[in-house]
Amino acid sequence: MFDSKSLAFAAGALLAEHKAEDVIILDLRGIAGWTDFFVIATSNSSTHMKGLARFIEEFMAAEKIQPLNKPVLKDDESWLLEDMGDVVVHIMSREARSFYELEKLWFSAPSFKIEAGQK
Repeated sequence: MFDSKSLAFAAGALLAEHKAEDVIILDLRGIAGWTDFFVIATSNSSTHMKGLARFIEEFMAAEKIQPLNKPVLKDDESWLLEDMGDVVVHIMSREARSFYELEKLWFSAPSFKIEAGQK
């Protein structure tokens, strides 16, 4: 069983291990009352985004975590949101990430960069 911080870092590490780019965790505790952490990652194609989503969904299922939504990803989607309650995972295309700039929107949140192989 994970607490929200451990879950966020485990999800971030999983995305980084599967070649997501620029994986960042934002600690929203004390800033947002509806979630504790954002995990933000960039995919390099729609196929990659689908694969990353599958890895997150398999991880959640293995940990018996019920997502609050079940996104349906179309080929032209640029942003996928996996809501686990206390942790929200954002998998975005480069263009969407640059346009929406979630890190700037939540600039006061402590942020942590996750690299592949990081524990």
